[in-house]
Amino acid sequence: MNSRALPRKPAVTYSPASKTRLTDRDLARFPGESLFERLARAVCHAGCLPRKELYEAWEMARRVRRVFRGGRIVDLAAGHGLLAHVLLILDTSSRSALCVDTTLPPSSVKLHQVLVEAWPRLAGRIAFIEGPLESVSLSGDDIVVSAHACGALADLVLDRASAVRARIGVLPCCHDLAVNDTGALEGWVDGPLAVDIVRAVRLEQHGYRVRTQTIPTLITPKNRLLLGEARA
Repeated sequence: MNSRALPRKPAVTYSPASKTRLTDRDLARFPGESLFERLARAVCHAGCLPRKELYEAWEMARRVRRVFRGGRIVDLAAGHGLLAHVLLILDTSSRSALCVDTTLPPSSVKLHQVLVEAWPRLAGRIAFIEGPLESVSLSGDDIVVSAHACGALADLVLDRASAVRARIGVLPCCHDLAVNDTGALEGWVDGPLAVDIVRAVRLEQHGYRVRTQTIPTLITPKNRLLLGEARA
């Protein structure tokens, strides 16, 4: 028998940035009873959501709820609507949520069902609207959110929310330097960062108190979270 030790296989890294769908095969990764692990198991049962979206929605929702409580949640470009669901789970004082997208994934219904099964108090409190984002009426009591609002979509969300003095939480993505305003800052910082700085400054100029935060880069490099609340 060869006495030499066999080479050990490298450990498999579990990446929260993976775009692989979570399914029941992943349940063992979330064995505990923390709120996040319960949420993760529900998402696994739905079998339709990329791992990355679970972590993005959780990290963004936690940061939004640390500063904004109550109000109706309006999730623009909502996709499956997980962010809106998590925001309601984290704060029972919000009466309802609205998930809006030009095209809603058919599997958003499945995700909603499994989350309602896990948290029955969500039943009847979340509505889905498929259509233009501009068609939804907003109010100053709303919390308007958008996770990974691509290109000019982030500016649309910011403009619509600030027009009614609503609270805002946006995680911009896919910056289009041919369209987005960089404020001539590219000589000092990279283009996407320049775009987000201009967005923060513009919110300040519209009478908003701005908070700039990040979610972990292990989840996404597009991790800058822009929070805004109208000053009294």
